[in-house]
Amino acid sequence: MAVEHARFPTPEHPCAYLAGRPAMLEVRLLTDVTPHETEHLVERGWRRFGPEYFRPICRRCQECVSLRVPVREFRSTKSQRRVVRRCRHVTVEIGTPHADPERVALYRKWHAAREEACGWQENPLDEEGYRRQFCFPHSCGREMSYHVDGRLVGVGMVDEMPDSLSSTYFFFDPDFKKLSLGVYSALCEISLAMQLGKTYVYFGYRVMGCKSLIYKSAFRPHELLADRPDEGESAVWVEEGA
Repeated sequence: MAVEHARFPTPEHPCAYLAGRPAMLEVRLLTDVTPHETEHLVERGWRRFGPEYFRPICRRCQECVSLRVPVREFRSTKSQRRVVRRCRHVTVEIGTPHADPERVALYRKWHAAREEACGWQENPLDEEGYRRQFCFPHSCGREMSYHVDGRLVGVGMVDEMPDSLSSTYFFFDPDFKKLSLGVYSALCEISLAMQLGKTYVYFGYRVMGCKSLIYKSAFRPHELLADRPDEGESAVWVEEGA
């Protein structure tokens, strides 16, 4: 059963998704969270990063909307099928998240590219910092690593829950940008969910107006979470366009 160590709102800060807007998060520090408890939180719009669970509580904005894909109804687009063909030489391994120099170097290379392209703050992560951020022990935690000719080109973190997968983080080698590895990783997560008999894949927040997140809307059909329900309230998901 989950143990809550802290719960607090963050100070208002610049939004990472929409320039010029303020943002706030509600954060919970939780340990010993079971897979069922994790799924209960994710279904209500919470995201996990290590022992922290968070969701937006911005006062004047509701643009962060949780999105999930019902895997049995999913139908890939022509563009997505082209990505699969383009990545036919990419191999995928599934295991437990772990830290090593290869993963740290890939993360730093990817983050440096984001710093240059998007103005992100510098994040000189070392192996211990990587371990703290991405390898926190959790019963749901899985790593999907992507390789080309034995070279690590992408790492995705997912949570495997009783009835779903939650995509939590993905980074890749910018030298392989033309492969569209972000799209490919999402397709691989949907495929894995199908193989495991899951019902949904949760893809975090769709933010209209944020170029780096709008791609999620291309995975159809998908459902959006209505409002931000509390733990004791039912989570209402509505198919977009229904």
